Amino acid sequence: MNEGKQTIGNRVGSKPEEYDLLILGSGAAGKLISWTLAKKGMKTAVVERKYVGGSCPNIACLPSKNIIHSANMASYFRRSEEFGITKDKWQIDMPAVRERKRRMVAGLVNLHLDLYKSSGAELVMGTGRFIAPKTIEATATDGAVRVLRGKHVVINTGTRASIDPTPGLREANPLTHIEALELDRVPEHLIVLGGGFVGLELAQAMRRFGSRVTVIDRNERLIHREDEDISSAMRELFRDEGIDVLTGTRIARLKGKSGESVKLTANRGGSEIVLEGSHLLAAAGRTPNTDGIGLELAGVQTASHGYIRVNERLETSAPNVWAGGDCAGSPHFTHISENDFHIIADNILGGHRVTTGRQVPFCLFTDPEFARIGLSETEAKERHVSYRLAKIPLSAVLRARTLTDTRGFMKALVDSASDRILGFSAFGAEAGEVMASVQVAIIAGLPFTALRDAVLTHPTMAEGLIPLFSSLP
Repeated sequence: MNEGKQTIGNRVGSKPEEYDLLILGSGAAGKLISWTLAKKGMKTAVVERKYVGGSCPNIACLPSKNIIHSANMASYFRRSEEFGITKDKWQIDMPAVRERKRRMVAGLVNLHLDLYKSSGAELVMGTGRFIAPKTIEATATDGAVRVLRGKHVVINTGTRASIDPTPGLREANPLTHIEALELDRVPEHLIVLGGGFVGLELAQAMRRFGSRVTVIDRNERLIHREDEDISSAMRELFRDEGIDVLTGTRIARLKGKSGESVKLTANRGGSEIVLEGSHLLAAAGRTPNTDGIGLELAGVQTASHGYIRVNERLETSAPNVWAGGDCAGSPHFTHISENDFHIIADNILGGHRVTTGRQVPFCLFTDPEFARIGLSETEAKERHVSYRLAKIPLSAVLRARTLTDTRGFMKALVDSASDRILGFSAFGAEAGEVMASVQVAIIAGLPFTALRDAVLTHPTMAEGLIPLFSSLP
């Protein structure tokens, strides 16, 4: 990493190197803050342990969607005769799938390095930890050490997959999303621990590559925080694709090694069950990367489960020390970390920007997708919000019929006392793209009638918003 200002440096001595801005972790918030404020003339350094640009371009969002796209292509190939295309014998080449992903990641890393160089921000590759307030010791892999101090400090260290204390789980050396995206062969039988976003996306992808897949979740339904019709639709999808789902199941113990053979004993409905597989994927929660980085020496307090305690301005308990992204307890989405960048950067420059009331859109990239913005029915009922419900099957959207992809539905919540849109959910093709149109309407404060009466291009998935809002009682 010696290109431009990328450096690991050597020990400077007991006197720290001084910076206007010092950032620990180069995730979405950290890197964007560094590039933006360095261009404004602030002397800036970013300390990054391993992944240039953070998890999203290296081991999470973008690589996983790359792998998922390959899996979706395999699904289309299996269905090719449905589209009038004959096929002969074929097979999945997992090393080629992995190589496609690696090429994309390499290109993204080079793009990030170019942005560091052009912005003037210094990238320090090494393991960082606080040794005093606003002072970080960075140790490179070759043992070289630098001590850096900033007038302003931002912590952006992210999270990692949780490995709970179930007997035998850690010894089984389970895959996390990182290793799952590096597989060079299709698992014979993948057991997925967790029915959340990561577990469901990778479960479907591996099934489409040819694995036998079993998903185990301790909750009574998949993505249990969402409405029951969403959970039911997801379970039906998995059933139709041949993915076994065991909900309400608690693991008692495990034996064996992932990648060889694993044996899992669990309790389901008061009965003991035993399950054997070849690979194990741990996808049941996240743990913040805040342990062992000296937060106590920096005067930075943590909240529950190790997340850094911040206020609505993303300030920590230490003066001029900020935290953004997953480690600060922000919703675990890259686009939210990017919004944290705007908040922190503006506040460092003297502004007053807060997280209060911000929108949190999200999309689960199964096929079909699940996307939501605003209130779900479950949340509206819990908050005693009165609403009117519009809901249509995806078969009512003509574009879906042209794709032979009519699984799913759209629904929207509209305030009972006004025409204001409270929330939108979609389980279906291009759900994330359609959601964006509704989100813009919510941001603009438009009534649902603006979408109902709009002239939208035919045939598109977004056109489905017309029959959706026309169905409103």
